[in-house]
Amino acid sequence: MSSRSVPPRHARRLRATVALLAAGAVGVTAPALTGTGRAEERDADGKVQVVAAFYPLEYLARTIGGDHVDVTGLTAPGVEPHDLELSPKQVAAVGEADLVVHLKGFQPAVDTAVEQAAPGHVAEASHYSPLVEHTGAEEDDGHAHAHEGADPHLWLDPTRYALVADGVADQLTAADPAHGAEYRANAAALTGKLKTLDADYRAGLEHCTNQTFLTSHAAFGYLADAYGLHQLSVSGLDPEAEPSAARLAAIKQEATEHGVTTVFTETLASPKLAETLARELGLRTAVLDPIEGVSRDNDYFSVMRANLAALQDALGCAK
Repeated sequence: MSSRSVPPRHARRLRATVALLAAGAVGVTAPALTGTGRAEERDADGKVQVVAAFYPLEYLARTIGGDHVDVTGLTAPGVEPHDLELSPKQVAAVGEADLVVHLKGFQPAVDTAVEQAAPGHVAEASHYSPLVEHTGAEEDDGHAHAHEGADPHLWLDPTRYALVADGVADQLTAADPAHGAEYRANAAALTGKLKTLDADYRAGLEHCTNQTFLTSHAAFGYLADAYGLHQLSVSGLDPEAEPSAARLAAIKQEATEHGVTTVFTETLASPKLAETLARELGLRTAVLDPIEGVSRDNDYFSVMRANLAALQDALGCAK
């Protein structure tokens, strides 16, 4: 993705003002931006201002940027990111940013803010690791979704996530060439950890009595592809979609045929349907986290390793 030169201070204020006016155009009132506002404070601290759309991208920005960046996350911890709506303050932050890191199609409100505000630099995740379709289940609610069949959960494959990390480092370097060597070193250290994680997944899932797992929604297609597994899901890519009675009957049959032992629930989605299905089939439940948002006590690597342990237990893998 081509980068644009970081505009001068007054241009950054202009982008923020345009973003606020755009928010007002849809019926939202925002405070006026003054000459002693946030843009001046950001210039004064000397740090690159980064806005990240949701947790996996925020984690990359913080880890790679280190002490040279201030990162604003648009999706708060514990909030389901699919249907995020932005406040006027968040829209303004996108306009003031030196770099915005997002995933096009996953959060339409963020896409709109980026298009309207034209931030100085953009790292769009699917540019570095193109999305693919993973069905897992039909979409039964009768309407199209923002990602239109493309699975956004690329970070659940560490090798794909590493490609995005390199892209974020490139855009940070474009925004702040003076610290480019440090950004690239941080990215290299992170991708090294991701390679180790990938190797641990390959070894940990190599010898299993089953290769099929059942989740509440189809978030784990990249993970399944990477490690030779088969994902069944109660719902499709939209965690709020209600499956049809026919789909539930088919899932029950497939789970029985494949010897599934566990129905996986998630941290940010309601577990009720999955728990009901587990009771009806006499299966246990466990958590498999799509890492769309994490608690402050965890990070990407701790949750991915917890996911590996959960899969090993469910699939009867040798440890």
